Amino acid sequence: MNYVGIGYDVHQLVEGRKLVLGGVDIPHDKGLMGHSDADALTHAICDAILGAMGERDIGYYFPNTDPQWQNSPSKFFLHEVSSKVRLRRGKIINIDATVIAEEPKIAPHVDAMKNALAEALEISNRQISIKATTNEGIGFIGRGEGIAAMAVASLDMPENH
Repeated sequence: MNYVGIGYDVHQLVEGRKLVLGGVDIPHDKGLMGHSDADALTHAICDAILGAMGERDIGYYFPNTDPQWQNSPSKFFLHEVSSKVRLRRGKIINIDATVIAEEPKIAPHVDAMKNALAEALEISNRQISIKATTNEGIGFIGRGEGIAAMAVASLDMPENH
């Protein structure tokens, strides 16, 4: 049976942190603040997959109160989440994601992000779509104070997963 889940994440941009999106280091003068590497795109994808499985969110499995996850690469979380799908004899059909940021430009990094995400998920990069948009100067994202990401995951899972 096919199952669909949605994920959303947002993090504040701050100085002194590297910017990681979709498992890729992106040159920028600010990075995302968070307990792990704060990769909002990867976090949104994790939540979308977990949602499609009927599970709780990423914070339940990798809480920001647990010191072992401090500065962890979010690609690890994604790999663990995709392992849950395989343990239940399921398959990821596709991932569709959107990054919302005024800057930096995301388009030059999309292929690298798709490759990094596909590797962590153990799927083809053709099963992943990443798009980007701005907030047209509106709100905290529009002012360059943060970056958000949305994702949808489609899974093929046995009925008794």
